[in-house]
Amino acid sequence: MAGDAHLYPAAGTRRFITASVMAATVMNSLDSTIANVALPHMQGSVSASQDQITWVLTSYIVAAAIMTPLTGWLASRFGRKRLMLWSIVGFTIASGLCGLATSLGELVGFRLLQGIFGAALVPMSQAILLDINPPERHGPAMAVWGMGAILGPIIGPALGGYLTDSYSWRWVFYINLPIGMLAFAGLWFFLNETKMAGKVKLDLIGFAFLALGIASLQIMLDRGQQEDWFNSLEIWIEAVSAGTFFYLFVVHTLTAKNSFIDLAMFKDRNFLFGSVFGFFLGVLIFSVLALLPPMLEGLMGYPVVLTGLVTAPRGVGTMISMILVGQLIKRVDPRVLIGIGLVLVAWSTYDMSGFSLGMDDSLVVRTGLIQGLGTGLIFVPLSTVAFATLPSQYRNEGTAMFTLIRNVGSAIGISVLQAMTIRNSAIVHSRLVEGVRPDNPNLARGAFNVDFSSLHSLAAANAEITRQASMVGYIDAFYALFIVIIIISPMILFMRPPRRKASDEQMTMHMD
Repeated sequence: MAGDAHLYPAAGTRRFITASVMAATVMNSLDSTIANVALPHMQGSVSASQDQITWVLTSYIVAAAIMTPLTGWLASRFGRKRLMLWSIVGFTIASGLCGLATSLGELVGFRLLQGIFGAALVPMSQAILLDINPPERHGPAMAVWGMGAILGPIIGPALGGYLTDSYSWRWVFYINLPIGMLAFAGLWFFLNETKMAGKVKLDLIGFAFLALGIASLQIMLDRGQQEDWFNSLEIWIEAVSAGTFFYLFVVHTLTAKNSFIDLAMFKDRNFLFGSVFGFFLGVLIFSVLALLPPMLEGLMGYPVVLTGLVTAPRGVGTMISMILVGQLIKRVDPRVLIGIGLVLVAWSTYDMSGFSLGMDDSLVVRTGLIQGLGTGLIFVPLSTVAFATLPSQYRNEGTAMFTLIRNVGSAIGISVLQAMTIRNSAIVHSRLVEGVRPDNPNLARGAFNVDFSSLHSLAAANAEITRQASMVGYIDAFYALFIVIIIISPMILFMRPPRRKASDEQMTMHMD
């Protein structure tokens, strides 16, 4: 490999590029969750209803989802460096404008811009790290990239809560300004431009079908619970639209001469199963992140800052395992590391199904730490294996699709688990209420006595029953995640380990 060292940037240059790429990745991944805790403050500031303020999140998610599959074509057409620089500039300016917004329309519009410009940051940062490092360093490189891609959403709620409580909601956006400037300067000075494919024709029809399908699906998933799912005409329209556009996209892709997505990359077994596995990884990681804060704050009375503290060990565990796996992946079959990570995540979700309203902080901290360790052991080897045998000409498009599939998984997982939690809570509540009657002798032996002649007593009893039923709903959701892990585990047997010796194609991979 020494004879090919000149094909890659020098070690010092690689460090600067890596730091800049990490800054861009963290900036983008933070914004996927950091604004969530600040929504009530934004709502009062821009005089919006609870229904309206959710569009601050929806607009960002939909815009990023639509633009993600387009990033591969943009990078090939205009060059990866140019795409990254313009994305960082646009995202940073849009962040500043979000902080300055004085109305709901401005805030939603600037969040749309954030999503449009931010879509390329995560997939292109992954492609850059794969290209500037020789194949034997892809494992450590993916460990570094994984820290930015995963830790951002994990620490986002805690950081957002701190900034909102200590300063104002506007600082959840202003914090991006110095990060964006540093990322831009580093890539401007140290990253070389990739080869551009010239005037590559864009399959506008294919892109339009895919974009409309993704947009319909994302809006349906984001607003489903709020609109009572399929009891709402809006959700039915969005569901039918998503199904129709995805069907048209598949038919068009299979019949068009130059389709928007080159299906040849899915012939690579590692990339195919890695992408499917990535879908479920998105379900596992982000569903837990969405369920825990409302459970701790709503049922157990934790303030925002304390919620951030007790969930922080998840991020610590992820960071520790990613640092370790970056070295282990050189010596150990990545599939073994993925298997160990699955065991740890399964262990943690099974323990989480034992949560109760009487538990202390230690169980939350312990399960979070174990799950963080397992997540790092899965994410880094999976990213390495998925691209180990994929030809380099598919790297731009491949990283975009890999990110999109994982994001769709997280969106579907969050919506399904939240719906499951609320529906199961309602079912348990109705069953518990059936036993609250004067002739039930077991009621007197319970945790509280009910005075059926007092409205205050009945209201207190109903509140406690609702609290208990909600806890059961969360427990069922965590157990469902445990079952999902068991089902997907055999999938790692279909993946091939990376070759210890790089192929000729990989050896010639370089930055111009």
